[in-house]
Amino acid sequence: MTKMTDDTIGIDISKATLDIHRLSDGKTMSFSNCPVGFKALSRFCAKTAVARVVYEATGAYHSGLERALGAHLPLVKVNPLQARRFAQAQGLRAKTDAVDAKMLADMGNAFALEPDEPAAEIQHDLKELRSFRSGLIKDRTGIMSRMKTQTLSITRRQSKARLAQVDKQIAEINAEIERLINSSDKLAHSMKILRSIPGVGAICAATILIEMPEIGSMDRKQVASLTGLAPMTRQSGQWRGKSFIQGGRKIVRDALYMPALVAMRHNPDFKAKYQALIKAGKPPKSP
Repeated sequence: MTKMTDDTIGIDISKATLDIHRLSDGKTMSFSNCPVGFKALSRFCAKTAVARVVYEATGAYHSGLERALGAHLPLVKVNPLQARRFAQAQGLRAKTDAVDAKMLADMGNAFALEPDEPAAEIQHDLKELRSFRSGLIKDRTGIMSRMKTQTLSITRRQSKARLAQVDKQIAEINAEIERLINSSDKLAHSMKILRSIPGVGAICAATILIEMPEIGSMDRKQVASLTGLAPMTRQSGQWRGKSFIQGGRKIVRDALYMPALVAMRHNPDFKAKYQALIKAGKPPKSP
């Protein structure tokens, strides 16, 4: 087969399968979303000189692909909303796995999307730990909420036992996250810098390092945009709408919320900035 110099492959990822579309010749394939399927996909991609392999972020379903092939293939993860908007711009109304795979290949080629920087193995491990911790926090919140209305001794006793178990698991996860971060000189140094900011605790700093590993390589405007904190201006002709934030990485915003509230009260620099925004007409924020 004649090698291409700039081929694009789109992948529609589901829990069980990886549906593939190769743009150069329209070839389609379907592989299992498992280690065996990843090896078969790698062999499929090796048949042409692939410039990019485009797929949507799909929660837990794409993590195996990233772990197995992130260092071997030029993977490009795109925002599902942006992919859907691209499909609408193409006039696509149908939504099937095959259609989505071709649409992703078209999108990658149309915008000449650059491959993502492969994540290190430790980054994958940290992300899994953070995700598991979030589930435990939700469990704890639910237990504490139910305990407020429980009157039977057996339900309250079991809730207290479950709460103690969840608290122990959270402590173990926190310790493992701390251990992994300290095992990396780069992450440990970044953690030290983040913790030096008044109001930023260990959990907030760890969340930033896990969910926004690009930090340290971007300027402040890029960081604000990636986090979803950059104001979006709305105007048309003489009309001026209210600016707002949207998109970005909600997990990072959530982690920053309480530290920001503390900082606007007790950190002199943040407090001055907050007061300046209030004077400029911005609505105040209450905890």
